[in-house]
Amino acid sequence: MTDATAASRAQARSPQSSRPVIYYVRHGLTDWNVEQRLQGRHDIPLNEQGRVQALHSGRVLRDLLERERRLPADLAYVSSPLIRARETMELLRLALGLIPEHYEIDARLAEIAFGEWEGLTYADVEARDRAVLAERESDKWQFMPPAGESYAQLTRRIAEWYATLRADTVVCAHGGTARGLIAHVRVVPTHDAPHYPVEHGVVYVFTENRLARYA
Repeated sequence: MTDATAASRAQARSPQSSRPVIYYVRHGLTDWNVEQRLQGRHDIPLNEQGRVQALHSGRVLRDLLERERRLPADLAYVSSPLIRARETMELLRLALGLIPEHYEIDARLAEIAFGEWEGLTYADVEARDRAVLAERESDKWQFMPPAGESYAQLTRRIAEWYATLRADTVVCAHGGTARGLIAHVRVVPTHDAPHYPVEHGVVYVFTENRLARYA
């Protein structure tokens, strides 16, 4: 089946909705996640636990699609360009019985940029920029780390990506980009979105402005 045919079938089989359904998976754990380091645009691979979580997400999605009487091949698939998201996508597709490498990449799904803070823990940031970190906590939506990106900026690029969707889509990306999508479709008010918990090994289903969690 061609990508165009799969996208067409996904659109035709979408539940009654004015917007496509998104099956969203945050990448599995990395060593930097374990060490609580800010990853941002740094290209950190999955660790062993992260690979297990990616396969688990694929099985969760497979079971969910079976209950919905949908075929995995009928959906579109897109990933962040960062390796931790791509590895997650390929393991997820393997669990779905699909060719791992057959998916799209979109740079707009890359993680929020933490600029000069990338590679640091919050303890490191506090020691280096305590006043700036306090500013971030007071308004996480508008705050921009040194040479980094705010959640408001992130959400604008996620909105640009979201406007291009024409078919129900499986996304593998990041916690920050999930929060940008949550803000854009107004699951919660924008200033609450940066605090929304987004877990590893979970499938989040966006239907209009509703969000369901499957683990």
